[in-house]
Amino acid sequence: MTNPQKTFEVLCQQFRDASLIESAAELLEWDERTGMPSGGGDFRARQVSHLRGLVHEKKTSPKIEGWLSELDGWDKAVEPNEPIGATIRLLRKDFEKQRKLPQDLVEAIASATVRGQGSWERARRADDYSQFQPALDEMISLQRQAGQTIAEPGQTPYEALLNEYEPGAKVDHLTQVFADLRKDLVALVDEIQGRPRKAAPLLDQKFPVAAQKSLSRKLAEAIGFDFERGRLDETSHPFCTTLGPSDCRILTRYEESFLPTSIFGTLHEAGHGLYEQGLPQDWYGLPPGQYASLGIHESQSRLWENLVGRSHAFWQHFTPLMRSTFPSLLGDVTTDQLHTMFHQVQPSLIRVEADEVTYNLHILVRFELEQALVSGDLATDDLPTAWADLYESTIGIRPPSAADGVLQDVHWSAGLFGYFPTYTLGNLVSAQLFDSAQSAISDLDGSIAKGEFGPLLDWLRANIHCHGRNFTPDELVQNATGRPLSAGPLMGSLRGRYLD
Repeated sequence: MTNPQKTFEVLCQQFRDASLIESAAELLEWDERTGMPSGGGDFRARQVSHLRGLVHEKKTSPKIEGWLSELDGWDKAVEPNEPIGATIRLLRKDFEKQRKLPQDLVEAIASATVRGQGSWERARRADDYSQFQPALDEMISLQRQAGQTIAEPGQTPYEALLNEYEPGAKVDHLTQVFADLRKDLVALVDEIQGRPRKAAPLLDQKFPVAAQKSLSRKLAEAIGFDFERGRLDETSHPFCTTLGPSDCRILTRYEESFLPTSIFGTLHEAGHGLYEQGLPQDWYGLPPGQYASLGIHESQSRLWENLVGRSHAFWQHFTPLMRSTFPSLLGDVTTDQLHTMFHQVQPSLIRVEADEVTYNLHILVRFELEQALVSGDLATDDLPTAWADLYESTIGIRPPSAADGVLQDVHWSAGLFGYFPTYTLGNLVSAQLFDSAQSAISDLDGSIAKGEFGPLLDWLRANIHCHGRNFTPDELVQNATGRPLSAGPLMGSLRGRYLD
């Protein structure tokens, strides 16, 4: 084949075909988390493992190397950050990395993921870490092998795994950034707790789950989530998955005795969904139609959850909806009371229920522990105690049980080592993006107070969503905000909003 345009189209079709199989596997995984009977786990693991193996086979076919060779030089003639140039550059990089992984390892990880999540679910319900430990040992071993296999010179296995989620991230750099952030956050928490605070007794009530479900859908729809191209469901651990260019699934959870769980969980996952729905549909399955990194993805969810969803302007608009949704509980609630309700700062056990100020401290604990697990410096026998000790020294609170401690997150059961740091990176990016959006959009707070979220969503579409993976995460932040990523905007935002 000598026509580069034709070669490019054939190359792209190979990856589009792989995405069809991939989406089928993700549909099975979504079903596993939402409706699969508990006895279906073993067969589901075989199904997903087989499909993931087929995806790997397609993405590492020897034919790809030939097509990429034919395109040598042609990609130099096109703009590297435009769709064609970015596609060739990134597919070449992905191919070189993926073909290092043996297919049997890929299939083993896929199978262990399904079984591991089922094991975690049962162990968490029983509050029994020993039920989960064998699955965790298996997954750590598999992920360590994967990290060793794809690691580039100078990389540890953990850093290689981290780069699967955050390309270009360096453990040493993150360790220093997080250490500085920890110091600033601990000082801020102390300062906030040293000031008189308004109580939020309205939260100490039971909010019917049926009403919460109605509210969640209305909030997601209001900020722009397209229910013609997505849906909202319930699960034990919220997440977002995309099964096609017009099929985005977001999942939240409901706690009758803690209303913020569903409100902010829904806004968080809807933020992820807005990013997925904003990616170029014509490039689905290819780099221009894929998210830039999990840190960038997380920046979208945290921006809508915290910088929009916890703002006074947001609740100014939604106060009437809260009154009508919970007439007997919040029938006379004011905007100021709602704002106070959702701005409490208190060290807590559960990451997904943590307030905005202390949240990143939960991530720093996991960042430290998962490095030690992958390196072998921490045995799983010692993990529950290490978790409890680190929570006590970092957040000032000790988990009374495994369910509230080491079993609270699904991530390690799914092999997501290196994933947690992207949450804090997302918080840093979200504050910097929102700061720039406020400068670019006239009276953004006024628009939010009127329930007009289009201007902000349009700004994010133009500066983040439409670019897919064409730019690196650092380039996206630089292009959108005019400056490199720093912790300044996040700390400034937290101090400005929580020291009031």
